[in-house]
Amino acid sequence: MLRFIILFGFTYFFMKLHATGDISKYINMKYSYLSFTMIFIMAFLTFYQLIKWVRAGNKDHHHDHIHEQLHGHSHDHDENTWYKKLLTYGLLIIPVATGIFLPVATLNSTIVKAKGFHFSEIDNDTDQYANHQVLRPNSSLYYDTDQYAEMENKDLKQYRGMSHITLDDNHYFHGLETIYNYPGNFIGKKVTIKGFVYRTDDLKANQVFVLRFGIIHCIADAGVYGMLINFPNDMKKELKENDWIQVEGTLATTYYQPFQENIPYLKVTKYESVPEPKDPYVYRQYN
Repeated sequence: MLRFIILFGFTYFFMKLHATGDISKYINMKYSYLSFTMIFIMAFLTFYQLIKWVRAGNKDHHHDHIHEQLHGHSHDHDENTWYKKLLTYGLLIIPVATGIFLPVATLNSTIVKAKGFHFSEIDNDTDQYANHQVLRPNSSLYYDTDQYAEMENKDLKQYRGMSHITLDDNHYFHGLETIYNYPGNFIGKKVTIKGFVYRTDDLKANQVFVLRFGIIHCIADAGVYGMLINFPNDMKKELKENDWIQVEGTLATTYYQPFQENIPYLKVTKYESVPEPKDPYVYRQYN
């Protein structure tokens, strides 16, 4: 019975994620077909387990009836393994229950503070598998050298020809990565970017970061990407952390001490407050 309940729970959970659109908060939608396929696989296994449970119940009832007639008592064959079942089923029930009954949390500036706003190279991170991507997307990790060089050249040719670059959902990763890789090619160009406000202690009163969480494959490799924004006036009272804004400005570069490198930033010409998008994440688009 427990197996049926657990399988049914997983089936319902996947159905719920797709029906509500919350699946996009866990994986890059490029791979959504995999989780959608799992609905049918889990439904089949659920139905199979239900049939198996019903048949086993009828067989056990018949066996116990005969056993009692012959020996005058019954016994539980699994009485010494209850703790193993408790552990096994418990590990399966917990993720199903939390996934169904707890709300889906959206990553925001609170997570950035908790994880730390830094580059692993600067902090001498010794974990060879760590991939702490902040501000600057780096997709070279997912391509071989020749493929990445070809993609870089293609993107540079595309964005260099634009007089006004809008970093919307379709261009956020590719456009931002190209700007960070070749900032000199974009000095003075108009750029529009949308995201949530984030501040670090080292910023001036007229500076903020505008960021969005981006997903390469799934939520486990999510990074926070965006740009430093330079306003002409003090914005501490007007803009609070997690406020969503859309900014238009001209691109320039500055040396950012915490990262020990030059980074591009926007000199604001206009901005507006905007509502948080229904889907606040951006996803890596593959060529």
